[in-house]
Amino acid sequence: MHGQLFRRKLVIDQGCKRGGLHTGGETLSQQYGGIHARGWVDRLPASWVPYIQLSRLSPPAALLLIYFPHLFGVAHAASVYRRPLRQVAYVSLVLLGGSFFCNNASHAWNDLVDASIDRLVSRTKTRPIPRGAITRRAAFLFTITQALGAAAFLLFLPKDTAIATVPNIVATTYYPYAKRHTHLPQIVLGFCLSWGILVGSSALGVDAPWRDPAILYLFVASLSWVVIFDTIYAHQDVDDDRRHGVKSMAVLLQGRAKPLLLSLCLCMSLSLLLSGYLAHMGILYFVITVGVSTWSVVTMVVKVDLKDPVSCWLWFSQGFLLAGFAIVSGLLLECAGQGWIPVSIRRNPFIESI
Repeated sequence: MHGQLFRRKLVIDQGCKRGGLHTGGETLSQQYGGIHARGWVDRLPASWVPYIQLSRLSPPAALLLIYFPHLFGVAHAASVYRRPLRQVAYVSLVLLGGSFFCNNASHAWNDLVDASIDRLVSRTKTRPIPRGAITRRAAFLFTITQALGAAAFLLFLPKDTAIATVPNIVATTYYPYAKRHTHLPQIVLGFCLSWGILVGSSALGVDAPWRDPAILYLFVASLSWVVIFDTIYAHQDVDDDRRHGVKSMAVLLQGRAKPLLLSLCLCMSLSLLLSGYLAHMGILYFVITVGVSTWSVVTMVVKVDLKDPVSCWLWFSQGFLLAGFAIVSGLLLECAGQGWIPVSIRRNPFIESI
């Protein structure tokens, strides 16, 4: 059912030509393997298409995965520290711009390091570098320019925010090598992405957010969330990875992943509960941020078919969205209920009773 709902025609760029249309066995599970969905990308110059594919911008799921934790941190800080709406909106937009360039740089760096592995994996052998659409030198220059673009956005944020990004930069640089050294690259990725919570908090003026237990529990919840969906994503390539010695939690668990994934769902839920309790959150947080996000992630784990690459892709690319939006929405609604409603309205007995 899900395959029928989300399958659509795909386009692959072939060297200097715009990609040809594939109507047969190509599926959404191959979009991050050098194929993009037909649409806005095809309106761009043909020479740009490989860089869109390199950056995982079609679809923009990868960008959202980088931006969401930053937004978690901003929304949490706004709710706890009662930051004004204008400041929250400004910081959120700046972090969105920075996340865009960070997404481009990190994926280009990942593909540059992984090119020799990608050539061996059926899903990734048509990525821009393995198929020769982008040279290694061009990919390296692209990585540098995008990293500089991301750094430029730090100029619009408090000085401490730049310091807060250092662990993220180190972890992101190491991440492509993690699958060579450990079966737990998903945890490394979870650290890379979830550290955005501390960056987002710092950007909104929170001093040393790594000392705040409520923020740290939110970090643990986000890390669990990332490990869940990236382990599902890794199951797309589990046979090729096992054959070529590439390590991942999918390879390590070998068909026994669901019990661990459900345990991580519990860890995520409990961490969100503890974060909310320590931050004195209200009912909207516990219903939406905790309840809805937990329900969506558990549903994803229960329903995904880890032996089917199409199912893994669909639940990865669609399933994480509801949880991410739920976490952000609950936090922002806490702000709306406690910090952004005018005092004259908040003193209304009906509003206070909510």
